[in-house]
Amino acid sequence: MTSSSKPPFPAALLKWPALASVAVLGLSGCSVANSDAGAASSTTVRVVLGQEPPTLEACESNLTSTGVVVRSNVTEPLIERNPTSGELEPKLATEWKATTDTEWTLKLREGVTFQDGTPFNAEAAAFTIERAVNSKLGCNVEGYVFGDADLAVKTVDATTLTVTTPEPDPILPLRLSFLEVVPTSTSATEKVREPIGTGPYKIEKWDAGQKITLSSWDGYWGDKPAYAKAEYQWRSESSVRAAMITSGEADVAMGLSPDDNIGDLGVDYPNNETVALRLDANEAPLNDIRVRQAVNYALDKEGIVNSLYQGKHQVAAQLVPEGIVGHNAALKAWPFDLDKAKSLVADAKADGVDTSAQISLVVRSAQFPKITELGQVLQEQLSQAGLNVKLKMLETSQHLTYQVRPFPDDEGAVALMTQHGNQAGDAAFTVDQYMLSTGAQSYFGTPEFDAMIKKADAASGDERKKAFEDIFAYQNDKVVQFAHISHQTGIIGKAKSVKYTPNSSSGDELRVSEMTPAN
Repeated sequence: MTSSSKPPFPAALLKWPALASVAVLGLSGCSVANSDAGAASSTTVRVVLGQEPPTLEACESNLTSTGVVVRSNVTEPLIERNPTSGELEPKLATEWKATTDTEWTLKLREGVTFQDGTPFNAEAAAFTIERAVNSKLGCNVEGYVFGDADLAVKTVDATTLTVTTPEPDPILPLRLSFLEVVPTSTSATEKVREPIGTGPYKIEKWDAGQKITLSSWDGYWGDKPAYAKAEYQWRSESSVRAAMITSGEADVAMGLSPDDNIGDLGVDYPNNETVALRLDANEAPLNDIRVRQAVNYALDKEGIVNSLYQGKHQVAAQLVPEGIVGHNAALKAWPFDLDKAKSLVADAKADGVDTSAQISLVVRSAQFPKITELGQVLQEQLSQAGLNVKLKMLETSQHLTYQVRPFPDDEGAVALMTQHGNQAGDAAFTVDQYMLSTGAQSYFGTPEFDAMIKKADAASGDERKKAFEDIFAYQNDKVVQFAHISHQTGIIGKAKSVKYTPNSSSGDELRVSEMTPAN
């Protein structure tokens, strides 16, 4: 890839920060004034999110908007990944080991009950796996973590469980860490809005559109949390969330922007999220690889990072950041080369590709700070390359229809803005869902690419690392389903009255039990 001289950065983008500030001031004054103001409490921690969760269903907890409330608060997994060390640690399972090439045996914690008073045992663990992985319920965690593979589950006794995979799977315990355990009384045919779990908090009340309240559960098997209650509100503007911290209306605010003026109440943390466009190669003009390459050349990633995010994010060359097993440190981001982008589009047009066909740029409202401005920038930059792009800003539930199979079949070509966080630390959790031909969040693939992915999935150690590095390089050279933009850095707003250290999983799994009053 070669780069020509860089054209001036789009004038519209240079104006946006000032315009955004004016808009934010108006929104901030209105929204904060309508918040439920109140003094900080030593018994309740108040969290403000960017959006209301669409559900708290346990098998959807790998969705950021759901998991940030439910994971390890209301429900718990069998095995837990330490977000700092990356090591797997006991939770509802105390031991696990491979007993054959395809079979794992787990020993379960005794003396644990669900919040409805029923016992946690091997039957409940097996039910959870069957419900989330082997059923036709359509759980997001199935596509994200397990793909098409079903698991054979057997209860040996009340505290022993065996799980058998169709093929050897060296990271099955890591996959199981994504399953939040629910009792056998949970519907196996319908998703539930409010789950019952074994966690330190239970759902006290969900005032739709207003607030979710969790209360600590006296029957919890572990240590009692410091806060008796956790209250969640949501505001779409990050500046409003920041203002709720500085005004004392909230204790923790998620998803802040570098220019939200929160001062020393803002805490940076190593977010694992990557922002990219996922390109549909089934419809013109994106069905031509030259057009998909043009999309990559047309995006001024450095300009975006510096103008919208004050340089805090890192330009991305692949879908996982450094620290994930399989990250390819040798890959370089596509350079910004508008002339090259225009040339590729022109070449495709000359060969009969309908480059005037509309591309729907699908963006989720309030997914992360400055996402509306980012969508407008991308639309402008792709239009400058000679493409016909329509920006579609959607709410979470609408966006999900584009994010996960089955995708809409009457939309034409789609470029979906995705924010992918690899919460597990292994590239398989990215590649299997986003790059396999049948991946839950993949538009397309090739037989050759599928074979590479399957081989990498079965490998271990250095062989596994190298195999996934090669996959990310192959994606950029031969497939080009993605136009990567940036690896994000997270910012949490935190009142001085709360003691909490965010980590790489905080944006997906905000463990209230790790928060304590500062005085």
